[in-house]
Amino acid sequence: MINTLLYRANYLWRLFGTGFSFLCFGLGGLVLPILVLPIMLFQRDQNRREKIIKNLIHCSFKFFIEMMRVLGVLSYDITNKDKLTQPGQLIIANHPTLLDVVFLISIIPHADCVVKSTLLRNPFTRGPLRAGRYIANDNPEQVINEARQSLARGNSLIIFPEGTRTKPQQTIKFQRGAANIAIRASNKLSPVIINCTPPTLSKQDKWYQIPVRKFHMSLEARDDISITPFLDEKPSISSRQLTKYLQEYFTKEMQTNGQS
Repeated sequence: MINTLLYRANYLWRLFGTGFSFLCFGLGGLVLPILVLPIMLFQRDQNRREKIIKNLIHCSFKFFIEMMRVLGVLSYDITNKDKLTQPGQLIIANHPTLLDVVFLISIIPHADCVVKSTLLRNPFTRGPLRAGRYIANDNPEQVINEARQSLARGNSLIIFPEGTRTKPQQTIKFQRGAANIAIRASNKLSPVIINCTPPTLSKQDKWYQIPVRKFHMSLEARDDISITPFLDEKPSISSRQLTKYLQEYFTKEMQTNGQS
């Protein structure tokens, strides 16, 4: 009886903590443009402005993750964290949960990513995203050019080759975006394996469909993957071969971690 009551109390607390966390995240999205406005008005140096805004978002996401941890909603561990803080990396990761990008940006001080172009037209998100020089997904060639420039400025670019969250037990399928950028804009890829136990916040989950216990996020930065072996062919062929290699690499690693 007591165990049942304790379980029920813990479940309700985690449900409250999850709802409170996402409410704070939504409110943060409304407050961020206000915080960014003075930076946009008074910091005229574009590169400096970009770094300040990216660092602000980095600190905000770090606070959000720690808040969820303190509330007892989640726990986490990060393997080879120092590797993720090195500048100018092209980071690729699998995408099991809604929090993947939040975790990665909370770790990486100057993280860049490709965002939906609709966000750059949204009046609430347009200002911070443009000032932070995040990359719109409008035009593939433009994405590659802006990715190359971002890496040259010392940012680390985060890409999820799946394009969207993969459902648990579903076979992953990579798009060619990450490989195209790697072939044309970088000389290596930095893989990150993300695991969530028990699975939650996947594509089919609502925020209130919390697991039976506190979930644990595990992020492991792996050794870099050289793209040199893939440069002998035309870029279109090279990107197709690299995409196939990466898909097989992540499929194997996720099976080892019991994710598929």
